[in-house]
Amino acid sequence: MVKYQRQYDLFKHNDINVSEIKILQDIFIDKKIIKEWQEKIINHQSTIFKYGYQDINQSSLFEPNSKELNKSFNPMDLSPLPLSFWRWPKAMHKGAAIYFVMDNIIDSDENIILYIGETIAAEKRWKGEHDCKNYLSSYCDCLQKANMSTKLNIRFWLDVPNKTKERRKLEQELIQAWLPPFNKETREIWATPFTSQIN
Repeated sequence: MVKYQRQYDLFKHNDINVSEIKILQDIFIDKKIIKEWQEKIINHQSTIFKYGYQDINQSSLFEPNSKELNKSFNPMDLSPLPLSFWRWPKAMHKGAAIYFVMDNIIDSDENIILYIGETIAAEKRWKGEHDCKNYLSSYCDCLQKANMSTKLNIRFWLDVPNKTKERRKLEQELIQAWLPPFNKETREIWATPFTSQIN
């Protein structure tokens, strides 16, 4: 696995001491700090949005032309759904999927992938409890307190393996490529503050 340079601590210069804050509602993160955090993620992910997944090799999971598929695949090509999609009377997507929880950074018109997950049942995965829902709630609260807007959505990629082991392997490769900040594998890389109070 490629080693990534650790990002600077989001809370350098003691902008906030998260360990002393016990109540989620009391978290306040300055707008400048949030923008810097978002910009670091944009700097990493924008290259992948633009050029694709040159380093991902899924030849064992797809047809022989899989390298072409992976290089041209872009989550932006998937239909965005509101995070409340699961409340709709009719399921939009069913079956195995990899899903991408994204935010459109309104000031810059850039997109960031906040979380990548996999499921055997796209129509059911987002119902009920999910750690990412808590992180997104904290993220939205912090942005609102900093007078920042958010445009969250979720996108499902259905052209994925039905076998759980193969699908999870693909999920991990996507996580290692995109480094979404709300996945447990990458939180420390980005010094993600929105997850620290709800683990």
